[in-house]
Amino acid sequence: MEAIIRRTDDKAFAESIIRQNMSAYYKQLDMHWDTALFDKQWDEFESYELVINASRVGLLCINHDENAYYIRELQIDQQWQRQGVGTAAIRYTEAIAKQAGIHLLRLRVFCINPASALYERMGFRVRKTEGGTHYMERSIL
Repeated sequence: MEAIIRRTDDKAFAESIIRQNMSAYYKQLDMHWDTALFDKQWDEFESYELVINASRVGLLCINHDENAYYIRELQIDQQWQRQGVGTAAIRYTEAIAKQAGIHLLRLRVFCINPASALYERMGFRVRKTEGGTHYMERSIL
């Protein structure tokens, strides 16, 4: 089953799925949700909803500079994790970057987040670890 990936401006959906997925990490890392930061970043990102069977199952937020495309948020509803939706979102970002002539993807992930295994399977490598966060990147061939 393939996800449809389409632009979204539904900030409430985005905030909801991020908070739902990240709350356990925030608690474990003694962090707090920053609504003002989310509001500021929301306007800076290209945001996409991932849809299966007319249901929104995920969120992808990206941006870029002249050197790389950045996956800023990749959130998959817990019921849809480990079913290829995250992989599809990464491949989608790769295609956008290639079309723009950019050959590098970057992202950040908490060290304790098991999603880092997906990123490693997709060819991302840790470039540095700082403050409990892996900074990862991969080349696009």
